[in-house]
Amino acid sequence: MDMPSHLLTVVTFLPLLGVPALLLLRADDHVWIRRIALAVSLAELAISLFLLRGFDAVNAGYQFEEYYDWIARAGIHYHLGVDGISLFLVLLTTFLTPLAILCSWQAIQENVKGFFIALLVIETAMIGVFVSLDLLLFFFFWELTLIPMYFLIGIWGHGRRIYAAVKFILYTMFGSILMLVAILWLYNLAGTFDLPDIQAKLQAGMVLLPARTELLLFGAFFLAFAIKVPLFPLHTWLPDAHTEAPTAGSVILAGVMLKLGTYGMLRFCLPLFPDAAHRLAPFIGILAIIGIVYGAMVATVQTDLKRLVAYTSVSHLGFVVLGIFAFSTISIQGAIFQMLSHGISTGALFLGVGMLYDRRHTFEIKEYGGLINPMPVLMSFFLFIALSSLALPPLNGFIGEFLILIGTFQHHHVWAAWAASGAVLSAIYLLWAYQRVGFGEVTVEKNRNLPDASGRERLILATMAVAIIFMGVASPLFTRRMQSSTDSLLQQMDRVQSASRRPATPELAERVTVVAPVPEKNASAKKISLRRVQP
Repeated sequence: MDMPSHLLTVVTFLPLLGVPALLLLRADDHVWIRRIALAVSLAELAISLFLLRGFDAVNAGYQFEEYYDWIARAGIHYHLGVDGISLFLVLLTTFLTPLAILCSWQAIQENVKGFFIALLVIETAMIGVFVSLDLLLFFFFWELTLIPMYFLIGIWGHGRRIYAAVKFILYTMFGSILMLVAILWLYNLAGTFDLPDIQAKLQAGMVLLPARTELLLFGAFFLAFAIKVPLFPLHTWLPDAHTEAPTAGSVILAGVMLKLGTYGMLRFCLPLFPDAAHRLAPFIGILAIIGIVYGAMVATVQTDLKRLVAYTSVSHLGFVVLGIFAFSTISIQGAIFQMLSHGISTGALFLGVGMLYDRRHTFEIKEYGGLINPMPVLMSFFLFIALSSLALPPLNGFIGEFLILIGTFQHHHVWAAWAASGAVLSAIYLLWAYQRVGFGEVTVEKNRNLPDASGRERLILATMAVAIIFMGVASPLFTRRMQSSTDSLLQQMDRVQSASRRPATPELAERVTVVAPVPEKNASAKKISLRRVQP
């Protein structure tokens, strides 16, 4: 079956089609506002599955490419594409958005239209980040993600929501400014914003980066991505943002937005600046390990259940950064899988915490206790999700951490030994938190008659549980589609390093075809055909 030639454009911008439909409705027509938002997000999920069906696991290059001149005189193009690194991140986004809408069905009662518009806009922005192959287009979508998340926290959040929203925007904007400077610097060197074009020129030695320049460019990109992850010690905005955000905001933030940072490291930092990446890898690895242990230890002493889950992200995403900078095919595959696994497991934890908050309007652990009796279904799901988050075999959390530790141990056994302690600590803080919330005597009278999970909540939790089991049992379906792209990434790093050690020559330039437009029948788009010949 031939895939539509504009499939990525449809997947990227379909959520925005729901925005005018919502704007036409009356502000008090909450039922239809929710229905239309859910229908649009489900249609987006269904269409995005065509990417999976048409994806060629053997092809290491970009697929479903779309290429148009946007601002041709400035070298700015509308260039979209996916590979094994970005494919499942797009699907993760389209999978979590309908669940975020469902979990807000009753929780959001004020300015309902604005809330669901923000969710649809942020879905388009996040997908745009994952599929953009032009640096300026990437930056446009990167910045676009900040606006709806700022409003989700600042308008529909809890007590200190304004403080959390401002802190979130200031941190991320600081990193974005540095990244924009680096993008313009790279454009001045390469003469284009097109990522495959820049990669091809670097591999051919047609663009050479002096060591100091490469280090500065890497630092600017990496800092922007490290803030988004967030990597220790740049993590302080995250607990506040999670604690004050509405449940849907926390699900989107933990499930997808934090992955924009680790995705950026894979897409830009490693292939464009491999020498700098290798030089700084020991320092970054140490920060990742500190984040793993520190996040787990701080989570253990939390008295706020939502803040506890927020610190688990600092720990789990430390594993992802460690896997990326171990420079092993296995560890990078594990890092990508851990991104997906963390999005499902931690998103599900926030859903469970949000359901408890809807009943008691507090996140304090001491206000709970003994909930397994009045709420057996909800607490059973919560335990299952906690087990997946602490990496119990054969659930999804185990696969990513195991691959990361194996790949890291091959080159840095000390790193792997320290990182493994994070898996032990995760069992401590998650099981202890569950014990205090679910077991023991009911010490607060209000908890005796709390309603169990409703039909809508059971649907949400069951969907997440199925995803957790499927990812754990059928992990080869994911890793097989990542294999070619991760191998290609490491090969690109080697070729760029080799090219940087010798000057470009006319003979070398003639052996590399950077960009060759290929006309297609019945198509107005100009597709990119990349042929890279290793010198």
